[in-house]
Amino acid sequence: MMAELTYNEKRLLAALAGKKQADAATLAAALNTTQDAVVQWAHLASDRGLVRLERTTNHAYDYTEEGRLYLKNGLPETQVFNSFSESVKFSTLQQHPSFNKIGFGQLRKKQKVDLKDGIVFKVSGASTQEDEQALKKPVVGGLREKELVWRGILLETESITYCVSITPQGAALVTQSHTITKELQYGIRGVGTLTRDQIISGAWKDCNLRQYDVTKLPKIVYPGKLHPYQRLIDEMRQIFLEMGFTEIHGGIVQSSFWNFDALFQAQDHPAREMQDTFYLNEHMPLPDGWERVRDMHERGGDTSSTGWGGTWDIKKAEQCVLRTHTTALSIQHLAAYTKAPVKAFCIDRVYRRETIDPTHTPEFEQLEGIVMDEGVGFRHLLGFLKEFYSRMGFEGVRFRPGYFPYTEPSVEPEVHVDGLGWVEMGGAGIFREEVTAPFGIEYPVLAWGLGVSRVAMLKLGLKDLRLLYRSDIDWIRQSPVHRAGNSGGRTA
Repeated sequence: MMAELTYNEKRLLAALAGKKQADAATLAAALNTTQDAVVQWAHLASDRGLVRLERTTNHAYDYTEEGRLYLKNGLPETQVFNSFSESVKFSTLQQHPSFNKIGFGQLRKKQKVDLKDGIVFKVSGASTQEDEQALKKPVVGGLREKELVWRGILLETESITYCVSITPQGAALVTQSHTITKELQYGIRGVGTLTRDQIISGAWKDCNLRQYDVTKLPKIVYPGKLHPYQRLIDEMRQIFLEMGFTEIHGGIVQSSFWNFDALFQAQDHPAREMQDTFYLNEHMPLPDGWERVRDMHERGGDTSSTGWGGTWDIKKAEQCVLRTHTTALSIQHLAAYTKAPVKAFCIDRVYRRETIDPTHTPEFEQLEGIVMDEGVGFRHLLGFLKEFYSRMGFEGVRFRPGYFPYTEPSVEPEVHVDGLGWVEMGGAGIFREEVTAPFGIEYPVLAWGLGVSRVAMLKLGLKDLRLLYRSDIDWIRQSPVHRAGNSGGRTA
């Protein structure tokens, strides 16, 4: 048994042999180490039945800055209560400095005063002495003390102490063993690693070799790793880069012109209302050529479209919003690069006024993509989407017709998930002529906006969307860095 102990366990047993028991602070001072080290050694020795380790949690109260002020001057209710004898006009009492510091409210709540016809009366026998006593000499667990904690006057503190005592087995081991005396006297530690010279020369035979238990599991080591959600976003980004796309970026704050109007979304469309959009007080000037977008809305511009009719309001177009989709970045990119070919994508955060629940948050990531080239069509759009989802590991991909204000035809891609069936993943289509014509774009534009968080929930097996945005260390530690699937062996 003694040969199996570490050097520090032996030091701990020797220190306890004369004391029988001591707290961690005392042992740390005697062994010239820290309390955490003593506790660690005691845990090892207690597993062998040589010591007992007792943990005690101590609760106490401390004063906040406000509490220290009241400790000196008295609680607000005491100050108000002592400011008059038996009665006083309510209007006069309102002038007291502590009246609005919940002083009067506390007196009324505790039924220490009455208010009748504008006069404040002290209740017979009422006093604030018990509250003052709780403030000056707080007792752990007292009801008044708990109220003072809730009011931010007292601060409940917690401290942990450890007491280590040697067992009869541990004491007998120290008494019977001469090895521990030799090691501690001459500082001889057990050798855990042999050098090349010791092995060649045979000096290892004279070493005090430390024994190892090969059946004991090693300590779990948690390496640093990216958040699982970030790893999935990086995987999606890598897929589109390998498919020849260029990544684009843009500001979180966008004008309504780029977020709605340039996408031929009517200015009275329900999605533009306050319950769906975060509007800001700021305004942005419109880009050159904004008149063509206005004409498209009012009468269809130079196309066969009739537009939305009515009068287009430039003030509405200038108002800023938190972008509701990354399509605002796609149309700006197309406006800057009107010549084919264009292949671009964006993975970024968007904002909508949603009630937070397991499947909705007011901010989330969206995967946006556009392809503009001569001769591309609807079948190419389906091919791009099917290729992306296949690389993400979804074997079953299908499409059903959909409607979106700025694409025609439009589809909603779905993937098949075991146990859930077919799950809708976003929207896609070909930009309408009303979207592309004002910017002089002559070729078809394939476009899609996919839900990144929905893909992440399916891949990570989550039921609550909020977990993607929490720093749950246990979940991150248990989440594997590599996930097998059809994504070409990528990390996920």
